[in-house]
Amino acid sequence: MTTLPVLGTSLLVTDYQGLAAACLGWARVRRCVALDFANTQIVTMRRHDPAFRALTSAYDYFPPDGMPLVWCLNRAGAGLSDRVYGPTFMRQFLSTAPPEYSHYLLGGSEECGARLRPKFQEINPNLKFVGAFHGKCLVDGTLEGAAELQVTSEIQRLAPDFVWVGFGTPKQQAWVKKHKHLLQRGVILTVGFAFDVNAGMKPDAPLWIQRLGLTWLFRLASEPRRLGARYLHNNFLFLWYLVTDGIKGWARGGSGS
Repeated sequence: MTTLPVLGTSLLVTDYQGLAAACLGWARVRRCVALDFANTQIVTMRRHDPAFRALTSAYDYFPPDGMPLVWCLNRAGAGLSDRVYGPTFMRQFLSTAPPEYSHYLLGGSEECGARLRPKFQEINPNLKFVGAFHGKCLVDGTLEGAAELQVTSEIQRLAPDFVWVGFGTPKQQAWVKKHKHLLQRGVILTVGFAFDVNAGMKPDAPLWIQRLGLTWLFRLASEPRRLGARYLHNNFLFLWYLVTDGIKGWARGGSGS
């Protein structure tokens, strides 16, 4: 698939339909493919923090999850009309997934999982969930207690076509880095906030706010203590690097590769 770089991260030039078709294809190859739905925070951290860039080196593709990234891609000629937002992609994909494909949910609370699976199976009765783990993931990507070995063994045995991961950044990236090489096949999708949104645990921004690229502001207003410092820091750095790298520089790959 076509990619274009923004601040050194190669982002997919794709839409919801194109990415869904690609995922169905990747699920049938004999290797594990990992996708991280990248917003400005992810791109900025990969540009600014060498340790986080190394942590995300296991990923094969970065779909553009944020509208500011789409605007950057379009300045480079992408011609996209919308982002590929993780919560929306998960909802659309699972609502229409063919019955021959299997899914594993990894992340969120027990309550989240108890809401999420029935909701999607009501929309798509033929949806095939083969397993799930709803519990804690440590900062290094290890699941808490006995779950580490149990879940890894279960995923290896079941070999699901899609593993949906919702631990949040950077825990979900650490899980992928630690475990991807242990899986022979399947598509890993780290979607974070998508679990809580689709389970109805947390509100999502109205569509008009999303289209203005202000989802971050809506989430900041919803969870100011948890997200305030992180969002302000990363948003400043994102704008800073756009300016200092120069429009021509970041459009051609910035200082990263």
